Amino acid sequence: MLENSKFGPLPRERLSKEGPEALSTCELLALVLGRGTAQKNVFDLAKELEEYLSSTTKKPSLSDLLEIGGLGGAKASQILACLELSSRFFLGNAMPSASTPDELVPHLSFLKYARQESFVAVPLGANNGILGIHQVTLGLANRTQVHPREAFAKVIEDRAVGVIFAHNHPSGALEVSEEDKVVTRMLWEAGKILEIPVLDHLIVSCRGYKSLKRDLPYLFDA
Repeated sequence: MLENSKFGPLPRERLSKEGPEALSTCELLALVLGRGTAQKNVFDLAKELEEYLSSTTKKPSLSDLLEIGGLGGAKASQILACLELSSRFFLGNAMPSASTPDELVPHLSFLKYARQESFVAVPLGANNGILGIHQVTLGLANRTQVHPREAFAKVIEDRAVGVIFAHNHPSGALEVSEEDKVVTRMLWEAGKILEIPVLDHLIVSCRGYKSLKRDLPYLFDA
């Protein structure tokens, strides 16, 4: 049973009333953990775990998690299972919608720790329904080559009404390179010809993500 929080309503109560998106990462982790130890309450343990997961630059292993004091084998296994399930989310047929980059990025978690640069296309249907996530290219450790022909192939097959492209930076850096800008503009122009608008291009890394539409809107202007 989850211990009482000194910060207000229990996460389980808030989740029931407001939905999981209303909870902080620490509260979500506390829900998964359930309880702490005699030396460390569940919220302190969740906070320590959150700090570790936010700072690591590689996918954690069971032995990595066991180095966190108070996190035994059972709880560490639960956390690993949750992380793995989140990366497999799109193996099913039911696809959610994504109206903002924040809503899409969790579904791109498999890019976070990838050691090679991977470029993917996310075709969107009516009401921003996600029709799939398709790998376009898999490059070297720091770059990949993209051509509109390959980039839009699956997007056209899916009869998409819009598309978001994304790729990862294995180095963890979120700076937009000149090549990123050139590729974005090239794909935007191809989408204009095909009448499949390119709605955004995301860069994902272990340090977060960057939306080029938000930060460099001129790349998406006529």
